[in-house]
Amino acid sequence: MMTANDLFAAAPDLMKKWSAASLAIASSLEPSLISLVEIRASQINGCANCINMHAADARAKGETEQRIYLLSAWREAPCYTDRERAALAWTEALTRLSEAHTHERAREALQAHFTTEEQVKLTLMINIINGWNRIAVGFGMFLDPADARSTAASAARAAAA
Repeated sequence: MMTANDLFAAAPDLMKKWSAASLAIASSLEPSLISLVEIRASQINGCANCINMHAADARAKGETEQRIYLLSAWREAPCYTDRERAALAWTEALTRLSEAHTHERAREALQAHFTTEEQVKLTLMINIINGWNRIAVGFGMFLDPADARSTAASAARAAAA
Protein backbone atom coordinates (compact mmCIF):
# COMPACT_ATOMS: atom_id res chain seq x y z
CA MET A 1 0.00 0.00 0.00
CA MET A 2 1.38 3.36 -1.01
CA THR A 3 0.71 6.60 0.84
CA ALA A 4 0.46 10.13 -0.51
CA ASN A 5 3.83 10.83 1.07
CA ASP A 6 5.27 7.89 -0.88
CA LEU A 7 3.95 9.40 -4.11
CA PHE A 8 5.54 12.76 -3.36
CA ALA A 9 8.81 11.07 -2.40
CA ALA A 10 8.86 8.92 -5.55
CA ALA A 11 8.10 11.70 -8.04
CA PRO A 12 8.23 15.02 -6.18
CA ASP A 13 8.31 17.42 -9.11
CA LEU A 14 5.48 15.78 -11.03
CA MET A 15 3.34 15.27 -7.92
CA LYS A 16 3.78 18.94 -6.99
CA LYS A 17 2.66 19.95 -10.48
CA TRP A 18 -0.24 17.46 -10.44
CA SER A 19 -1.37 18.74 -7.03
CA ALA A 20 -1.06 22.38 -8.08
CA ALA A 21 -3.12 21.71 -11.21
CA SER A 22 -5.67 19.81 -9.12
CA LEU A 23 -6.07 22.67 -6.65
CA ALA A 24 -6.32 25.30 -9.38
CA ILE A 25 -8.91 23.35 -11.33
CA ALA A 26 -10.93 22.47 -8.20
CA SER A 27 -11.19 26.16 -7.32
CA SER A 28 -12.36 27.21 -10.79
CA LEU A 29 -16.07 26.46 -10.24
CA GLU A 30 -18.44 26.64 -7.29
CA PRO A 31 -17.31 24.37 -4.43
CA SER A 32 -20.65 22.56 -4.07
CA LEU A 33 -20.60 21.55 -7.73
CA ILE A 34 -16.99 20.38 -7.54
CA SER A 35 -17.83 18.26 -4.48
CA LEU A 36 -20.71 16.55 -6.26
CA VAL A 37 -18.52 15.80 -9.28
CA GLU A 38 -15.68 14.47 -7.12
CA ILE A 39 -17.96 12.17 -5.16
CA ARG A 40 -19.94 10.91 -8.17
CA ALA A 41 -16.86 10.08 -10.27
CA SER A 42 -15.32 8.38 -7.24
CA GLN A 43 -18.48 6.30 -6.74
CA ILE A 44 -18.38 5.15 -10.35
CA ASN A 45 -14.68 4.30 -10.09
CA GLY A 46 -15.09 2.50 -6.76
CA CYS A 47 -12.53 4.72 -5.05
CA ALA A 48 -13.25 4.41 -1.31
CA ASN A 49 -10.44 6.81 -0.49
CA CYS A 50 -11.85 9.63 -2.62
CA ILE A 51 -15.50 8.99 -1.69
CA ASN A 52 -14.56 9.18 1.98
CA MET A 53 -12.37 12.25 1.59
CA HIS A 54 -14.67 14.25 -0.69
CA ALA A 55 -17.82 13.43 1.26
CA ALA A 56 -16.11 14.71 4.43
CA ASP A 57 -14.94 17.82 2.59
CA ALA A 58 -18.44 18.40 1.17
CA ARG A 59 -19.94 18.18 4.66
CA ALA A 60 -17.35 20.64 5.96
CA LYS A 61 -18.35 23.04 3.16
CA GLY A 62 -22.03 22.81 4.16
CA GLU A 63 -23.30 20.09 1.82
CA THR A 64 -26.28 18.22 3.26
CA GLU A 65 -26.25 14.56 4.19
CA GLN A 66 -29.30 14.04 1.98
CA ARG A 67 -27.55 15.30 -1.17
CA ILE A 68 -24.42 13.27 -0.41
CA TYR A 69 -26.40 10.07 0.25
CA LEU A 70 -28.63 10.47 -2.80
CA LEU A 71 -25.83 11.23 -5.22
CA SER A 72 -25.69 7.72 -6.66
CA ALA A 73 -29.40 8.12 -7.53
CA TRP A 74 -29.26 11.77 -8.61
CA ARG A 75 -31.59 11.26 -11.58
CA GLU A 76 -34.44 10.25 -9.27
CA ALA A 77 -33.69 12.65 -6.42
CA PRO A 78 -35.37 16.09 -6.57
CA CYS A 79 -32.68 17.88 -4.55
CA TYR A 80 -30.28 18.75 -7.39
CA THR A 81 -30.50 21.78 -9.66
CA ASP A 82 -30.61 21.53 -13.44
CA ARG A 83 -27.04 22.83 -13.56
CA GLU A 84 -25.90 20.13 -11.12
CA ARG A 85 -27.76 17.48 -13.11
CA ALA A 86 -26.01 18.60 -16.29
CA ALA A 87 -22.64 18.42 -14.50
CA LEU A 88 -23.41 14.97 -13.10
CA ALA A 89 -24.53 13.65 -16.49
CA TRP A 90 -21.30 15.00 -18.03
CA THR A 91 -19.28 13.44 -15.20
CA GLU A 92 -20.88 10.06 -15.79
CA ALA A 93 -20.51 10.27 -19.58
CA LEU A 94 -16.80 11.08 -19.40
CA THR A 95 -16.05 8.69 -16.53
CA ARG A 96 -17.79 5.87 -18.38
CA LEU A 97 -16.59 6.89 -21.82
CA SER A 98 -15.57 3.37 -22.81
CA GLU A 99 -18.91 1.86 -21.78
CA ALA A 100 -21.28 3.83 -23.99
CA HIS A 101 -21.44 6.86 -26.18
CA THR A 102 -23.78 8.96 -24.09
CA HIS A 103 -21.58 12.02 -24.08
CA GLU A 104 -23.38 13.73 -26.99
CA ARG A 105 -26.68 13.87 -25.10
CA ALA A 106 -24.87 14.89 -21.91
CA ARG A 107 -23.01 17.61 -23.81
CA GLU A 108 -26.31 19.12 -24.94
CA ALA A 109 -27.42 19.49 -21.33
CA LEU A 110 -24.00 20.82 -20.41
CA GLN A 111 -24.18 23.51 -23.09
CA ALA A 112 -27.57 24.63 -21.79
CA HIS A 113 -26.27 25.31 -18.28
CA PHE A 114 -22.56 26.14 -18.62
CA THR A 115 -20.59 28.71 -20.56
CA THR A 116 -17.89 27.43 -22.87
CA GLU A 117 -15.25 28.36 -20.29
CA GLU A 118 -17.16 26.55 -17.55
CA GLN A 119 -17.50 23.47 -19.78
CA VAL A 120 -13.73 23.33 -20.13
CA LYS A 121 -13.22 23.84 -16.39
CA LEU A 122 -15.72 21.11 -15.54
CA THR A 123 -14.16 18.72 -18.05
CA LEU A 124 -10.72 19.35 -16.56
CA MET A 125 -12.15 18.71 -13.08
CA ILE A 126 -13.64 15.41 -14.21
CA ASN A 127 -10.26 14.43 -15.65
CA ILE A 128 -8.49 15.39 -12.42
CA ILE A 129 -10.78 13.39 -10.15
CA ASN A 130 -10.64 10.39 -12.48
CA GLY A 131 -6.84 10.64 -12.34
CA TRP A 132 -6.82 10.78 -8.55
CA ASN A 133 -9.21 7.81 -8.44
CA ARG A 134 -6.84 5.79 -10.57
CA ILE A 135 -3.86 6.74 -8.43
CA ALA A 136 -5.68 5.90 -5.18
CA VAL A 137 -7.23 2.65 -6.40
CA GLY A 138 -4.11 1.61 -8.28
CA PHE A 139 -1.85 2.03 -5.28
CA GLY A 140 -4.39 0.91 -2.68
CA MET A 141 -4.40 4.29 -0.92
CA PHE A 142 -6.77 5.12 1.91
CA LEU A 143 -6.21 8.28 3.90
CA ASP A 144 -8.18 9.67 6.78
CA PRO A 145 -9.76 12.93 5.52
CA ALA A 146 -7.86 14.95 8.15
CA ASP A 147 -4.58 13.41 6.96
CA ALA A 148 -5.58 14.10 3.35
CA ARG A 149 -6.23 17.77 4.14
CA SER A 150 -2.85 17.96 5.82
CA THR A 151 -1.18 16.36 2.78
CA ALA A 152 -3.08 18.69 0.43
CA ALA A 153 -2.02 21.72 2.47
CA SER A 154 1.59 20.55 2.36
CA ALA A 155 1.30 19.99 -1.39
CA ALA A 156 -0.15 23.47 -1.86
CA ARG A 157 2.71 25.01 0.12
CA ALA A 158 5.25 22.98 -1.86
CA ALA A 159 3.62 23.96 -5.16
CA ALA A 160 3.74 27.63 -4.18
CA ALA A 161 7.44 27.39 -3.31
